[in-house]
Amino acid sequence: MEKKIRRRQLLAAGTAAGGLLVLPGKAPAAVGAKPLKGITLNVSCWSAPYPLMLAKYIPEFEQETGARVIYTTPSFPIYDQRMDIALATRSAAYDVINVTFIFIGRWVGAGWVTPLDPFIANPKLTPASWDAADFLPGTTNVFKNAKGELCAIPWIADVMMAGASRYDIIRKAGFTLPETFEQMPKMLAAVNGKDGLPGFITENHYGWTFIGFLQGYGANVFRNPPHDLMPVLATPEAVEAAGFFSNLLRSYGPKGALSYTYDEVVVALQNGQMIYSTENEDFVTPMALSKSKVQKTCAFSLFPAGPAGRFPQIATHGWGIPVGSRHKNAAWQFITWAMSKPLLLRMFRDQGWSSITRRSIIEMPEFRRKLTYNGFDVAKMYLDTIDLGAKGYMAYRTVPPYPQVDREITIAIESIISGEKSPKQAMDAAQKNSIAELRRAGVKI
Repeated sequence: MEKKIRRRQLLAAGTAAGGLLVLPGKAPAAVGAKPLKGITLNVSCWSAPYPLMLAKYIPEFEQETGARVIYTTPSFPIYDQRMDIALATRSAAYDVINVTFIFIGRWVGAGWVTPLDPFIANPKLTPASWDAADFLPGTTNVFKNAKGELCAIPWIADVMMAGASRYDIIRKAGFTLPETFEQMPKMLAAVNGKDGLPGFITENHYGWTFIGFLQGYGANVFRNPPHDLMPVLATPEAVEAAGFFSNLLRSYGPKGALSYTYDEVVVALQNGQMIYSTENEDFVTPMALSKSKVQKTCAFSLFPAGPAGRFPQIATHGWGIPVGSRHKNAAWQFITWAMSKPLLLRMFRDQGWSSITRRSIIEMPEFRRKLTYNGFDVAKMYLDTIDLGAKGYMAYRTVPPYPQVDREITIAIESIISGEKSPKQAMDAAQKNSIAELRRAGVKI
């Protein structure tokens, strides 16, 4: 369901938050200046933890600037569908948007998102203290267009890792968190069903959650992305990976495993209803927060390595400005506020936001201490994973036609888990259908 944050709700939340955040390069509100008075900004992002947390602080931006902010956070598929249409038509309906990782090639490549370099270079719009160079290169590089211009500011580097809600059960069975694919079924077989709990779960967006296994077996989505986009989903390695991954959910997952979205995985882990998951850092670390029922029994590790190595996936989403926006300067002011060091630090300290893209915050001793949960150094895992991603194996995900192939991969894994098709049948179908989708999109293969 779409969450639309109305002004009255935001003002109530802002009062509870207390205190105004001074915008970068601006004097306190006491001087009476309202530089964006009379402007209405339409801001939208999908319903991930960060944008939902940000809603708490938006009244401060409104009070400081005089702007009115209409803020919407629909579900991921609804957001992407809606934004793809808005951008393709160069609509003026939105001023600040999330540039979704799997749509970077399409949205940025088509010139539908405004280059931000002129805003960053203008000292009247961006004070030096905002420090654009502080963002991790591994999170900004993917948002550059063919000219090398930055088109979005990353609010997350959502790294794939692993976590256990009931590490006490795993330890009692004589295991630690798996370092390799080979160790995974052994551990899961030993703990599945203990205390009535399924051993394994991951979200049902398999065009995301399966790819680390695909590449770990030495397979890939395309032959040589972004240059050669011939799909390679029916190789023996790809078929083996699909069988291995699907068997984890068939043998050790809960009933209805195919229905679990990312937010349902978060709740299940926090409530101790599943033992182990390979999921986004953003979705597994809530187990360690105070409201979690498994705060004292959770554990974390890097994404396990396959026969070909360790390939944790990294999704980078960022704030951008549609070319159709009529309020680009005001939109940029919202982005610099939302991604400022002071506000990100507050979100980290007040709400536990940890998927931060600014190196200066990640390297703070306070950050490292707070992200050490039950002795597990999650901050180090986070940086180590981003370093792994710098090898370039995520190139498949930023090519314009990936969303169509993403869907075919998800369908293939669903058909294996449900027993409708064998791994070979499913991956053969994914290969055939992906080629057809690419040709319909005008890709020469």
